[in-house]
Amino acid sequence: MVTENAEVKNIITVGASAGGLEAITRLVKTFNRDMDAAIFIVLHLSTVSKSDVIIDIIRKNTFLSCVIPTDQQEIENRTIYLAPTDHHLLLEKGHIRITKGATENRYRPSIDVLFRSAATAYSGCVTGIILTGLLDDGTSGMNAIKRCGGRCIVQDPEEAAFPDMPVSVLNNITVDYSVPITDMGAILSDLYSRSVCQQQEVPAEVRLEADIARRVTSNIEDIAQLGDFTPLTCPECGGVMVKVESEPRYRCYTGHAFTEKFLETEQLKRIEESLWVSIRMMEERKNLLLNMQSDSHLESDREIRRRDERIDNMQLHIITLRSTLLGMDTNDGPNHPDKNGVNV
Repeated sequence: MVTENAEVKNIITVGASAGGLEAITRLVKTFNRDMDAAIFIVLHLSTVSKSDVIIDIIRKNTFLSCVIPTDQQEIENRTIYLAPTDHHLLLEKGHIRITKGATENRYRPSIDVLFRSAATAYSGCVTGIILTGLLDDGTSGMNAIKRCGGRCIVQDPEEAAFPDMPVSVLNNITVDYSVPITDMGAILSDLYSRSVCQQQEVPAEVRLEADIARRVTSNIEDIAQLGDFTPLTCPECGGVMVKVESEPRYRCYTGHAFTEKFLETEQLKRIEESLWVSIRMMEERKNLLLNMQSDSHLESDREIRRRDERIDNMQLHIITLRSTLLGMDTNDGPNHPDKNGVNV
């Protein structure tokens, strides 16, 4: 039976993506051994990454206990919890949930899922930290923390290997601290020594989205409470999507969620895939016509000319599609192979 751990007073959530492992190891070095908090980390990883290798790297850089949590594990202070590969890490009061719920921004584990669940469970006792990463993952989760009375810290974009994620938070949320990583431990120690956190009211839509992730299921009735239905379909499952009223995000009824930037990236990816399929089909059509050309001794001159015209037209379409692909900017996104988290 899960019991609430009364000793847990403060919750720190950390999110990082591209360049994140180096940033996280620097961050944990700043935590003193008496840190009055439990720390939860989501690092975007490929599905073939090994969480135990990463936790060993983190463990070598901190005095605190470091673990990969299991479902229903109780939360303890002065402990660092790393989200396991291909699983969401969520918080409930006093304990941890590990699930295989729908991805958010194509990620599992998701920074937003962790931050939103922490805000729902611990409201004003949560401090969110966003480190280096591409695009805008983490902004929605940090917004949830702020709306629930928590604090917001971002890595100074000037020192971030990939500043997109810190910049997105700075552009959309009133940030409490934007500092180099080396200053974060001292700031947290000072905050916790001067004040006691207070539980605050959790907005209904923040609680609903946290519940969707926790239940690993959703339905039309749930997402209808978040915003208006759109003509857009989910890139993951093809389900209908709503535009979340409070943020520029989209969520489908099976639970997938995307920011506008991630959705744009996914659409470009799908367009590119479709164009390559079209080129392949046209190449096959052209090759068939060329093969037919070798068997043309029984055809009339008119039939031969018509086939030659079709071959020329097909080659023209292929050239046009290839030119379109070359002009598309589809590589500057979260699925670029050398920018997608960490392969270990």
